[in-house]
This record gives sequence, structure tokens and C-alpha cells, in this order.
Amino acid sequence: MAGNTFGQLFRITTFGESHGVAIGVILDGCPAQLPIDLDFIQSELDKRRPGQSKITTQRKESDTVQILSGTFEGKSTGTPIAMLIPNEDQRSKDYSHNTDVYRPSHADYTYDAKYGIRDHRGGGRSSARETAARVAAGAIAKLLLKHHGIDIFAHVSAVGQIQAPNLDQDDIPALLAIREDNIARCADPATAHQMIEFIDGIRKDGDTVGGKVSCIIKNCPVGLGEPVFDKLHADLGKAMLSINAVHGFEYGSGFSGSEMRGSAHNDIFLANEGQPKTLTNFSGGIQGGISNGMEINFTVAFKPVATIMHNQQTINAAGEAAEIKGKGRHDPCVVPRAVVIVEAMAALVLADHLLRNKTVGL
Repeated sequence: MAGNTFGQLFRITTFGESHGVAIGVILDGCPAQLPIDLDFIQSELDKRRPGQSKITTQRKESDTVQILSGTFEGKSTGTPIAMLIPNEDQRSKDYSHNTDVYRPSHADYTYDAKYGIRDHRGGGRSSARETAARVAAGAIAKLLLKHHGIDIFAHVSAVGQIQAPNLDQDDIPALLAIREDNIARCADPATAHQMIEFIDGIRKDGDTVGGKVSCIIKNCPVGLGEPVFDKLHADLGKAMLSINAVHGFEYGSGFSGSEMRGSAHNDIFLANEGQPKTLTNFSGGIQGGISNGMEINFTVAFKPVATIMHNQQTINAAGEAAEIKGKGRHDPCVVPRAVVIVEAMAALVLADHLLRNKTVGL
């Protein structure tokens, strides 16, 4: 199957299925002598793992990562880094009811139509379980970015129609502490409480709800992005839209910018001791597809999880009318566990462009 590799110089290939033996990733292009903090990688995976709260799937996976190659005495060697995450709590019998019936809004039909075969156990390769491999690789990308002083922070900014207020984004450590202190992973405590109550009610109804994750990237150097087809925001958009359940991406002023006049939307340059700044940041830190040194900000919209605990009309593999009811363990809202996935994909994009930018001049 093509399409399992992401990035050019800092490149990952993920493998494995939801109910297979394991999932994993091979990371090629990581510079040598980068300190590899296994505890940090595991802590990132712990933020994504299932079974961590009452508002997430109750599948129990420790997501314990094993580094198989590419490191020596705690540092990267410049050779491919292979990481493996065993599957420990598969319950394939939960999917015996849909061996030849297509779940609405899942990849069941499209995979079957494309390949003529599909793994019905949790969706196989189309399952969001694959994203654990991205988080492991993204953790190493974060270590590389941290070496260059670049910080990435994301949080749940909306669940359904519950919207978090705009945050004071100057103190990322403080925001991170607030985010990790609640199971909604929202950096505003009052909004987080509302979100948790709402998601729990949705869960009890056997239904699901969507939400949004907002991300900021601070201290990104000027010059990242490769016009014309690999603009920085284009690669960020592709990265985010590759995440399961993502239905929308906007950066800077996003769609609201289409309602503004140029006189209001233009980001006016200010002299700033040799490092230009802009008075506003409707560009989201990216102009002409290239980072301009301002804070990069974007928002990712997630649809409701497709599996609901209600009877639904569908069809079977023969094209006949059928009925299906969701079974198994599923998230009523995916966004609390998706925060670290958004950060990981953003880190992979920036790490790749950081290395690519070293090739543009003498």
C-alpha cells in the first residue's frame, strides 16, 4: 500500500494495524548525536494512549515503546530509528458483526472497493491506532526542535459549540500545566469543566461529538517553507488532514479573513532591532509559504467519531440493505487524545523543513 511515508529529509514510514501484533515507525534522516530521551517519548505516547479517562475509549493499551535501532548510548547515530509499540488489548470479537457490513462514515466501504480486501477488526490500517506511531516519531522531532529553541503547544479549543476563550499565549509552560491538569486537555479550566460534562453526557447517550484543536508554534526561525508546492502552511495542512477524523484546517485569520478588507487584514511591519515584527498576525506566521518569524498558529477541526451505539441503516458487501449497531470501545470525542497527535505532526513538518532549509544557500 502506498502513502505510508511522510516527509522528505526527516522522513517517517509507519506500519501495523489496530488488531495486529504491533504498530511501529521507521524514522530516517534524524541528525546524528541528538540526545534521545526515551522517557519523554513515552510521556508523549501516554497522552495519546486509550483508556486514560472516562471520556476516552476504554481499550487498555500501555503503548510501551521499544527503540530497535538508530541509537547508541542515548544518542541518535544518523541511521534509521525503528520504534515498535505492541498491541496488548485487542478484542477482535467486538467487530464480528461487521465482517461484511459497512459502518456508516468509516473506511470500510472505500477500502473494500479499492483493494478488494479489508481488515474489519477495528478498521485495520484505517484505525486511529496508527497515530501512536506518528506520536513516537513526533516526539523525536520535538527533541530536535527543542535543540533549536522551537516550542509547540496545542490544546482543545472547542467541543461541539463550547468554545474556549482566547489564551494568553506568552507562557507556554503555564498553559501546558493547565492543559495536563484536566482530562479535556483544554488550557482554560472553566471551559474544560464544561467540556468534560458535555462529553460525558454524549457518551451516556451512546453518541459522539466533534471538536477543535488549536496549536501555536513559537520561536520558529524565518525562512522555513519551500515554494511553490511545499509551502509551509500547505505541508502543515496536509499533515493535519492526514489525521483520522480531521475535516478542516485553517491558519492565521483562516476563513474569517475572507470577510475582511485588505486595509484591516494586512500585517504592518515594525522595526525591531534587526528582526522585523508585524503589528498583527493575520498571516499566522507564514507569508508566501515561508515562515516570517512570528508565531505560527492554526486550528484543526475534527468530526464526530463515526461509531455510535445506535442502530443505523447501511448496506452489506453485496449492496443489500442492512442494519448495524456500534459495538466495542470508542471515544465519544476524539479531541482530548488528538492534541498530542496534532503537535507531533506539526513537529514532523517543522523538523523536515528545518533540515531542508540548510540546503538553500552557500
